[in-house]
Amino acid sequence: MKVTYEKWSEYNGKDVLLFTLINNRGVELSAMNYGCIVTRLCVPDRNGNIENVVLGFDQFEPYVENAPYFGAVIGRVAGRIREASFELDGITHQLAKNENNNHLHGGPNGFHRVLWQAEPIHRDDAVGVVFSYTSPDGEEGYPGTLDVQVTYWLNNDNEWTITYRARSDKTTLVNLTNHTYFNLSGNGKRDILDHTLTIQSSRVLELNEELIPTGRILDVAGTPFDLRHGKAIREAVESGHPQVELVGGGYDHPFWLERHHDKEIVLDDQESGRMLTVETDEVGVVVYTSNQLPEGMDLGGVRSRKYLGICLETQGLPDAIHHPQFPSVVLPAGKERLSTTVYRFGVRTS
Repeated sequence: MKVTYEKWSEYNGKDVLLFTLINNRGVELSAMNYGCIVTRLCVPDRNGNIENVVLGFDQFEPYVENAPYFGAVIGRVAGRIREASFELDGITHQLAKNENNNHLHGGPNGFHRVLWQAEPIHRDDAVGVVFSYTSPDGEEGYPGTLDVQVTYWLNNDNEWTITYRARSDKTTLVNLTNHTYFNLSGNGKRDILDHTLTIQSSRVLELNEELIPTGRILDVAGTPFDLRHGKAIREAVESGHPQVELVGGGYDHPFWLERHHDKEIVLDDQESGRMLTVETDEVGVVVYTSNQLPEGMDLGGVRSRKYLGICLETQGLPDAIHHPQFPSVVLPAGKERLSTTVYRFGVRTS
């Protein structure tokens, strides 16, 4: 196992570094210190063919110009915050507005647009890179100076592990995630409509017209959101369900997970044989089937289009600050927020 890195470009006069983690089975994960963005993740299919299973660009510049959060760490708070404001300890905080009247994915200059400090790391069973950033008090409207550390590990079990750590000197909000778009067909050969998705969740959050949770928690039974026994993504897209149509024909919904670090999310592409198992200690996962993905971007020789990738964004529930029935994303001053998500790649034998 090894880690290599190179200067990929420059951003605001500073070096953009591209790190590549390589295990002993030929799996490679490349990520840069701009936004902690995963640019490539190459894993084998059932025949041993190693191909890229994430969406991204071959060059740095498009990530700055028009990337729809490809591969990035999202923060301080993933998802939408209604009316770009919240109250904490009796004080109203006004956030940056970057989607109509709302705040999305940490704001226009959120963690996905930050140049992080980065260092390669090694241990006996894995190689990795640790990204560090200090978000100043008031950045994008959030209170508190927040120290954040995101670590990517790759081991010989073909597991990519993300560990998030955050600590603030003032009580604030924190809800971090990773926005990688997966496509298990390899090198974007097919869209993800025939991928099968399994999620151990009986509850999904209802969204309003602005794609913000209404506060209602829906029972998935008898709906396209019942993924407990697996369902082809195409079934949801073609279902005509009002919540599916609301988000552009697919999923863009938070699922409240029933269990953790116990094969709670599985994505399966039968044709390639690739399987992705996601395990986390986060409360939920936002599933996004790229219903709004802009068309025509060059993704390493493949043109972007609707349904080309699927995001499995493990996180707290969106807009939780406005819904006391949701688990809190408030981080008290001086306390550490710690969470881990594991993406395990394997192959089906039948």
